Amino acid sequence: MIYDVRQTTVCVYASPVAHAHHVLRLMPINRSGQRVQVASLQIAPEPQHRREGEDFIGNRLTWIDVEEPHDTLTVKLTARVNIDAVIEPEPLSTPAWEAVREEAFATGDIGPLSPAHFLFRSRMISLDPEIRDYARESFPPGRPILDAAVELMHRLKADIVYEIGATTVTTTPPMSFALRRGVCQDFAHIMISGLRGIGLPAVYVSGYLRSAQASDSSRLQGAEAMHAWVLVWCGAQTGWIGLDPTNAIMAGDDHIVLALGRDYTDVAPMDGVIVGAGGQRMEVAVNVTPVAS
Repeated sequence: MIYDVRQTTVCVYASPVAHAHHVLRLMPINRSGQRVQVASLQIAPEPQHRREGEDFIGNRLTWIDVEEPHDTLTVKLTARVNIDAVIEPEPLSTPAWEAVREEAFATGDIGPLSPAHFLFRSRMISLDPEIRDYARESFPPGRPILDAAVELMHRLKADIVYEIGATTVTTTPPMSFALRRGVCQDFAHIMISGLRGIGLPAVYVSGYLRSAQASDSSRLQGAEAMHAWVLVWCGAQTGWIGLDPTNAIMAGDDHIVLALGRDYTDVAPMDGVIVGAGGQRMEVAVNVTPVAS
């Protein structure tokens, strides 16, 4: 499937900002099953300094300095991305979760997507005992890891209400789990906390879903906005498998990966420092249109 991706991000400031330095993570990445044909960012006001690069994991970064006074900052992404059809493994054919846990802790791999980097607590994801115990209910002894992870995903979908505004980007997994409410970031963070809590590697994924008409019965929650889901490591032979707990589906060819990390802070679309006073708000509009299959 080939998609045209359009995202407009607008930061609106209560008073003019004299200077801004930002790092942007708004360019989709090339990875197995995903090829970026073309991608560009238009930024207004025009930065005085701009530099492109990658982080350790391979996420694409854009550093900018805006040195003129401005009361809005607008970033427009235009991209065309090719997504291969996903061949879903049979969940019951994957290894027992305890074997995967042992394999992960024994690995000598220190590459960007080594399971070793995604086993422990991170800035936003603690190993909360209540979430751990909730996740463990899906992982009895000897159960195939993907079969167990899929059940956990469905339980999260059933037990947590998708509610825009119930949480913010700074809400931690224990907070959203206690509320039993949240958005895709919260679903992903809770699932990752539970998996890591029992010793299983899990990655936070930032990206997009295929857009659909509002009347389309197949419309997914999180479409027409930035989305988040999870990669679960199922052993060296099976590798990383994408699960979308917000929609209780396996990540397929309608999921486009923007960035990968340990949690949201690793993949935040815009970080930085501004010199100014007063509040600010961010407005984001996303459209992902299939152009060929």
